[in-house]
Amino acid sequence: MLRIITDFDGPIMDVSERYYQVYKLCLQKIKFPQQNIQELGKNEFWQMKRDRISETKIAIASGLDEQQAQEFSLLRKQTVHTQPYFEYDIPAVGSVEVLLKIKQADIDLAVMTMRRVRELDFALERCDLGKFFPENRRYCLGNDYVKTRDIEDKPLLMQRALQELTPATDTWMVGDTEADIAAAKTHGIKVIAVECGIRDRTQLEVYYPDFIVPNFEAAVNLILDQ
Repeated sequence: MLRIITDFDGPIMDVSERYYQVYKLCLQKIKFPQQNIQELGKNEFWQMKRDRISETKIAIASGLDEQQAQEFSLLRKQTVHTQPYFEYDIPAVGSVEVLLKIKQADIDLAVMTMRRVRELDFALERCDLGKFFPENRRYCLGNDYVKTRDIEDKPLLMQRALQELTPATDTWMVGDTEADIAAAKTHGIKVIAVECGIRDRTQLEVYYPDFIVPNFEAAVNLILDQ
């Protein structure tokens, strides 16, 4: 049996608009009434995120001072994973077609994400993606789980998945961050990093995934070719 374990945000969901809208909101809330700021365009902002430029540096590049940048960073952290901002997320280009292809090929598919249960359920229901992921193929954080760091939390999710799922003859992980790569490597699973998420190729290369491809479709095609 062939199994694909995929991250949700990045390979399947495009979260760039949510991050950008929260960036603009925090900028407006933190700036002084008469202060001149330089709001970044979405492409420039998202590339900075993908380059792992810190929130405070993004804030300073937008015209806030250092104190404001600290406040900006805190507010963004408190806001970015809340309603109503999840409504800005949309399926990444081509991802639904790839999920259909996986289903038709009778590949065992599971999702593994740092979203909480309510956050994952909201997206699956709103975008009609639940049919691809039965409840016993959804690995995410509990609503009350106290997060540490993704790179530590995600390998624990992988451990749980491997304990609960029936053994597969071939298992692949697809993701867009260092946490996905760490989760796979910790448990000896082949991992494909995709460039369509919140890390660019340069950032992904640091963690030595088995492959780096442009998107989810390319990842699945590579797996099928293997």
